[in-house]
Amino acid sequence: MRILITGATGFVGQALVPLLVQQPNVDVTVLVREVYGQVDLRPFPTPLQNIRAQLNVIYADLRNFQLTSRAVAEAEPTHVIHLAAVGVTDPFLGLDTALRHNLNGTLNLLRACFEKRQSAQQLSVEQLIVARTPGERSSMNVYAASKAAAWNFCQMYGRTHHWPIHGAMIYQAYGPGQTPRNLVPAAIAAALAGQDFPTTRGTQQRDWLFVGDLVAGLWAMLGAALAPAETVELGSGTTASVAEVVTQIYELVGGEGRPLIGALPSRPGEETIQLADSQHTFAQINWRATTSLAAGLAQTIHSYQTRDTA
Repeated sequence: MRILITGATGFVGQALVPLLVQQPNVDVTVLVREVYGQVDLRPFPTPLQNIRAQLNVIYADLRNFQLTSRAVAEAEPTHVIHLAAVGVTDPFLGLDTALRHNLNGTLNLLRACFEKRQSAQQLSVEQLIVARTPGERSSMNVYAASKAAAWNFCQMYGRTHHWPIHGAMIYQAYGPGQTPRNLVPAAIAAALAGQDFPTTRGTQQRDWLFVGDLVAGLWAMLGAALAPAETVELGSGTTASVAEVVTQIYELVGGEGRPLIGALPSRPGEETIQLADSQHTFAQINWRATTSLAAGLAQTIHSYQTRDTA
C-alpha cells in the first residue's frame, strides 16, 4: 500500500502519518506545498520531524494542475488521503480563497489521480479518501459551501466512472497538537493560565471526536469495501454542548479563572446539532470511537501541561 497524504502537516495529518508509518507494508508520501516554484522550507511539526527518515516528501501547489499531476505521478500512490483545506477555523474566510484551495485544489487532485488511474503504464490509484465536514449539509458558511461543492465533483467522478472515491466526514475533532484558534486548545490555554474564558451561550450540540480515534477511523477506511462516492461518518455517536465542554475543561484543570458562558454574541452559520451515525459507521468499516470525552480532554490537557514544563 502506497499512501499519499495531502495536508499532512495539519492537525489530523500530524496524528495520522505516525500511525501509518507503523503499519507493515505501508509506504507513506506526504505532499508539502510548493507555491509558484518556492518550496515551503518551514520545519516539519515535531511529530513528523521525528519520523522524517521514514517519509517520502514531494512538493506541489494543489491550486496548480500541472504541479499536482507531476507530484501524483512521482508518488505513484495506490491510496490517497486528501486532508488539505483552508478555513476550518475562519468564519470570515474569503470566497476566492475558499474556491482556489478547497474546490480547485480538490478538483486538480481528482483530475491528477484519475489521469494516473487511466494510464496502464503506472500503478493505479485504488482509493481516494476526501475529508469532509458535517457543515456541508447546510452550507451555512463559505468553508462548508466550498467543501460541499468539491464533494459534488467527487460524487460525479466516483459514480460515473465507478471509482472508489470515499468521503470521511469528520465531526468535532480535538486533541494534542491542535492550533489555538480552535475552541478546545483555546479554553485549555486560558484555564491553565488561570484566566477567564468568554464564550457564546454555547448551546450548539457537537459530536466530539478524539484525534487518536479519528486517525484509527481513517486507517479503517483504507481498503474497506465501500461503494463509489460513499461517505463514512467519523464521530463518537454522542453529543455535548460547547458550553459543557468548556466547563468540563475548567473543572479538569481546577485552577483559577472560569468560563464566562454567554459573554459573547453567537456567531452566524452555527448549526444546532451535529451527530454522527456511529452504528452505520460500524457496519461500514467495523470501527467505533473508544475514547470518552472526559478521557480525551484529560489527555489533551496533559499534553499541554507536559509541553509547557518541558
